[in-house]
Amino acid sequence: MKTIKSYLAFAAIIFSLVFTTANVNAQTAPQIKNVVLVHGAFADGSGWKGLYQILTKKGYNVTIVQNPLSSLEDDVKATNLALDKQDGPTILVGHSWGGTVITEAGNHPKVAALVYVAALQPDNGENSIQWLQTAPPAPENGVLPPDDKGIAYYDKAKFHAGFAGDLSKEDADFMFASQGAFHANGFGTPITKAAWRTKPSYGIVATEDKSIVPSIQFAMYKRSNTKITEIKGSHVVFISQPAKVADVIITASKKQ
Repeated sequence: MKTIKSYLAFAAIIFSLVFTTANVNAQTAPQIKNVVLVHGAFADGSGWKGLYQILTKKGYNVTIVQNPLSSLEDDVKATNLALDKQDGPTILVGHSWGGTVITEAGNHPKVAALVYVAALQPDNGENSIQWLQTAPPAPENGVLPPDDKGIAYYDKAKFHAGFAGDLSKEDADFMFASQGAFHANGFGTPITKAAWRTKPSYGIVATEDKSIVPSIQFAMYKRSNTKITEIKGSHVVFISQPAKVADVIITASKKQ
């Protein structure tokens, strides 16, 4: 009888340990492993490399969209193609103009949450330029008017200070050289269905941003009840502070 009681007590301890371990693992393990990254204007997908390395080392499946930057519709299509390939729920991340893209593409059924990184976040019927005009631009901002082909570029003389002020000049020069040809009509194209209205949203305010000034970022994120994280960094905070940006994405992956 004593042996049976001892066995039952031992079994209870083992069960408790297994249950506790499983519970802890359930609380710490991310529920969502897929992350899709969408770059903005005057950039390409190569800027995500540092963030990609951090997330993949933690077990995430990361896909980087190469936006054609030819129109909002084309960038949304490129993002949807990447989302179609995911094997389950996905965190969709957009930087700068990429925020406008994920606001539309985020309606994809595989998108579980949105993360805006120093990004635009229009509502239904709104376009990007409306928000960019809600506050005076920083003196360092170097977005040039569209050329005769309708393509907007960033002034090379202002790119380092205005776009990537916390990177080395060498890295900023590489970013300038690799920027995509952004068709400016995208800034004027309105959103038809804002995904943040139905999907959980997280927003990073880059407090040293000279391209989308922080007051605009705060105004958009507060209006949409987006969960805000402030990070000291330039417009390319995802390059200068990849670990902190990764933390926000990881939080989003565990909250859904």
